[in-house]
Amino acid sequence: MFMYIPTSPVPGEFAGRRALVTGGSRGVGAAVAQRLISGGAAVVTSARSWSAETPKGSTFISADIRTAESARQLVDAALEALGGLDILVNNAGAARAHFGAIPDGEWEDSLAINFLSAVRVTNAALPALQQADRASIVNISTGVAANPPAPMLHYGAAKAALVSWSKGLAAQLAPAGVRVNTLTLGTVETPGGTELLQSVMEAMGGSVQQAYAAVPLGRAGDARDVAEAVAFLVSDRAQWIAGADLHATGGA
Repeated sequence: MFMYIPTSPVPGEFAGRRALVTGGSRGVGAAVAQRLISGGAAVVTSARSWSAETPKGSTFISADIRTAESARQLVDAALEALGGLDILVNNAGAARAHFGAIPDGEWEDSLAINFLSAVRVTNAALPALQQADRASIVNISTGVAANPPAPMLHYGAAKAALVSWSKGLAAQLAPAGVRVNTLTLGTVETPGGTELLQSVMEAMGGSVQQAYAAVPLGRAGDARDVAEAVAFLVSDRAQWIAGADLHATGGA
């Protein structure tokens, strides 16, 4: 199987930029935050709890952003720490597989964390983003949004709503110079993601190894693959890209 090839950040690429990464304590979010820090950005990470993966160069703020009030409090704290905001990465999300009927509470929770959290954080952050020079928002979605397996219908539906909202928001904010893009992910190898994938694949009579082998480029994604894609979308290299849904899926 092919292996991830490390890349070198552009020195000072994000110097003077200020970023908030939700769900930034581990996995994909931590990799994104670290990539921005390596490029010179000042970064606030948030999640419900800190982890050993949380980048040490970030300011961590504990937050449960499933309500509008907690989302506003997070943004207020981030702005106090950073003095402004240029980059917002809405990465917070959670997926739990359900085999059989999905309870109403799970639908509500999935919509709250996988969709409405991004809406609420963005709404709270918009005044600061609109004052920034070259502001950028990246919303993290998943290929499950387009083709959800039965145990993940609630997760896929919430992420599909995120993609649709991102498209409309991009058109709304472009005249103000705020670029909005979506990054849709395929199979990314992280501890939490692999555990979830294993439960789904086993229920469908398959295995994690089969899922990885099915990726056309020959391997599962690495969290750093995602971080590089985000770094591109928020950089000046993508200054004419808005309303896009970039697929980082290994060709799936």
